[in-house]
Amino acid sequence: MTGLPHPAEDLLRELAPQVLGALVRRYGVFDTCEDAVQEALLAAALQWPGSGVPENPRGWLLTVASRRLVDQVRSENARRRREDALALATPQSALLGRAADSRPEADRDDSLALLFLCCHPALSAPSRIALTLRAVGGLSTAQIAAAFLVPEATLAQRISRARQTVKGLGLPAPEGAERAERLAEVRQVLYLVFNEGYTASGGDGLTAPELATEAIRLARLLHRLVSDDPETAGLLALMLLTDARRPARTGPGGELVPLAEQDRRRWDGRLVAEGVALISRTLPGGRVGPYQLQAAIAAVHDEAGSAEDTDWPQILALYELLERFGPNPVVTLNRAVAVAEVHGPAAGLELLATLEGDKRMVRNHRLLATRAHLLELLGDRSGAAGAYREAARRTTSAPERLHLTERARRLEATG
Repeated sequence: MTGLPHPAEDLLRELAPQVLGALVRRYGVFDTCEDAVQEALLAAALQWPGSGVPENPRGWLLTVASRRLVDQVRSENARRRREDALALATPQSALLGRAADSRPEADRDDSLALLFLCCHPALSAPSRIALTLRAVGGLSTAQIAAAFLVPEATLAQRISRARQTVKGLGLPAPEGAERAERLAEVRQVLYLVFNEGYTASGGDGLTAPELATEAIRLARLLHRLVSDDPETAGLLALMLLTDARRPARTGPGGELVPLAEQDRRRWDGRLVAEGVALISRTLPGGRVGPYQLQAAIAAVHDEAGSAEDTDWPQILALYELLERFGPNPVVTLNRAVAVAEVHGPAAGLELLATLEGDKRMVRNHRLLATRAHLLELLGDRSGAAGAYREAARRTTSAPERLHLTERARRLEATG
């Protein structure tokens, strides 16, 4: 969607799931509908810069996508029966090219149902992410592949398999426990997208800002659709409070800057204020969950004027609450840092040792990096340097590897 002014591109991204939802609800063939919407988005990107944004952009996209859909079906002679079935389900006004949104139900927003479909339990986590970013986010296959540092052909195959899996399912509208479960899956997908954007798992860049930005946009959409869900509000607050620090996370050369060393004047105060206000409204509701607690921890960090002013006892108490939702080695890892800040590095190392037998952490460089940090606080420079170097060998992120190696070098130089 390049070539469009920024507001118009944002509009297309906002309308993409609405248009796709309307088509899938009407015709029930996800893969063909998704192709038609992608073509309509491309047509808008090519035409709107010259002709201007139409008065009814959603209706324009629905009309173009509907025409593309009919054209696609008509061109598939080997699927004549499918064409006949679609023709029977399609109003003649759409076949003749009239406005596809002339009916009242065209105003219905199926974005939430579309998110449920893209995060269907039958799909793997990578497939859910890819399909959500393409179908709901409006990103091209090339954009998603570039963001995740995978070959475009690999990503295209992943999306194709995902579309085949959900093909013909229509727009589900789960209720009760199933709805809550599916909503949790949607939140998890957005959380994974944000994490990859905030700290890229590989490559030369520390962050992938386009992914973090897209995750926040989709979290805002989800929060608007389920405004009464406290965990969705907590997820959005967590993203805002975390992303607020992004401008200060890297130095002039792209090097990693740890939280304690960041210039807090570079943090985005607008995002901090929004995130704090959101979690402050949500927590008193009583239905506390993991995303809300993580957001509360982020808020304590963001509201501290300096690293020395951080309320570590409060953070430790929040991590203890967070662990009650189930064993999680990452939470224990972070709690060990809080324990070290409150009770001393030896106590933090003692807690960290409980993770050594956890298979999920065997190859995780963050366990070694955290041990190195606590050994450094304890005064064991040699042990810390060795742990930093081993952590550097295990990470796939170039900026993190450079940072960890430099930490080791400094300790060895002064030891």
